[in-house]
Amino acid sequence: MITIEDILETNRMITENKLDVRTITMGISLRDCAHPNLESFCRNVYDKITKSAEFLVKTGEEIESEYGVPIINKRISVTPIAIAAEACKTDSYVPVAETLDRAAKEVGVNFIGGFGALVEKGFTHGDRILLESIPQALATTDIVCSSVNLASTKAGINMDCVREAGEIIKRTAELTRDRQGIGCAKLVFFANAPGDNPFMGGAFHGVSEADTVINVGVSGPGVVKHALEDMKGANFTEVAETIKKTAFKITRVGQLVAREAAKRLGVPFGIIDLSLAPTPAIGDSVARILEELGLEACGIPGTTAALALLNDAVKKGGLMASSHVGGLSGAFIPVSEDEGMIAAVTEGSLSIEKLEAMTCVCSVGLDMIAVSGDVSAATLSGIIADEAAIGVVNNKTTAVRIIPVPGAKVGDSVEFGGLLGHCPVIPVRNDRSSEAFIARGGRIPAPLRSLTN
Repeated sequence: MITIEDILETNRMITENKLDVRTITMGISLRDCAHPNLESFCRNVYDKITKSAEFLVKTGEEIESEYGVPIINKRISVTPIAIAAEACKTDSYVPVAETLDRAAKEVGVNFIGGFGALVEKGFTHGDRILLESIPQALATTDIVCSSVNLASTKAGINMDCVREAGEIIKRTAELTRDRQGIGCAKLVFFANAPGDNPFMGGAFHGVSEADTVINVGVSGPGVVKHALEDMKGANFTEVAETIKKTAFKITRVGQLVAREAAKRLGVPFGIIDLSLAPTPAIGDSVARILEELGLEACGIPGTTAALALLNDAVKKGGLMASSHVGGLSGAFIPVSEDEGMIAAVTEGSLSIEKLEAMTCVCSVGLDMIAVSGDVSAATLSGIIADEAAIGVVNNKTTAVRIIPVPGAKVGDSVEFGGLLGHCPVIPVRNDRSSEAFIARGGRIPAPLRSLTN
């Protein structure tokens, strides 16, 4: 039974602690749009998206108004284009990306994801075209996001794709040089990518999903931090219990919004992604939660243990609130999108090496990190390979979204705007080369733990 105290508490979480539903994301299958003629395929895609998501934004705004819960973004994810467009007789999928951009703008969403491929075990002809198209596609569109899954615990790591990934990132950065390499902020390379993730830039509509589905991503780092402010001196068991209870409350808000949106749109409810997704705003930071646990600064010894506790407690609390939890779920550590992370990098307490260690226990990986424009493609590939190895061996999702900002040097600060925030350029070990390692290609075999059948 909901009491007046519950209502007042939720209101305080929204008004004082920045609780929000970060996104309502409609997943749309494009498999029935297939056509050998590129123009016909693009027309089918445009019609499918604009018809399916016609009322998505309006519905989100109505729910936001009626329930008083801020819904920050409305988004769309689609079937990976390398799959959906493979029947097309073409050598470029850039026109498909431009179609996605037009359709998304027509229905008024903030982002559309799915310009991607699933290549953890090898390439098809469509995958090859997709990978070649990414830089130009991200340079000529505004709200299209791209993701590539290049590794999994079952398949191992596709090192041929890892090698290409560094080169793709460099080309994308160069083509968006006039916007500080912003194209790379819409590009993610994954290991163990989930097909029901509502968060950009890695969202895509998995091949096992229904024709259309509603997935919701909740947030609330500020709510968790506020709950811990009264826990000075408490032991970690008590801290974990408090985080679990808080995550339960946050997730219930998301569950309400998700079911209401699904009902009004006549679309199946998919999952709640109960991630703590920060923003650049003061009071909405995962790093500040870690510091509330007793760390003088995020990144110092103890940070990984603190993040592990937080991630686990958030998942346990969320699972009690919803039977349909998926996506990434846990604590995000995107540097440019987290005020506390930005401060920690600026002060020198948080390095890219420490961030990599933290990805072993967070919900995703190295996210929204700006590096100098002279970092080599081989070094970028090496970073991706390391992250993929963490994901593959530990059977978890990891990812890399890194931006080599053309012309920028360590110590500079770059501004991406909105939820993408701003970021100091982080030092990267680039004086010794990984090129001979990356050039080997082939596939790093799946680990022993992949044999679970």
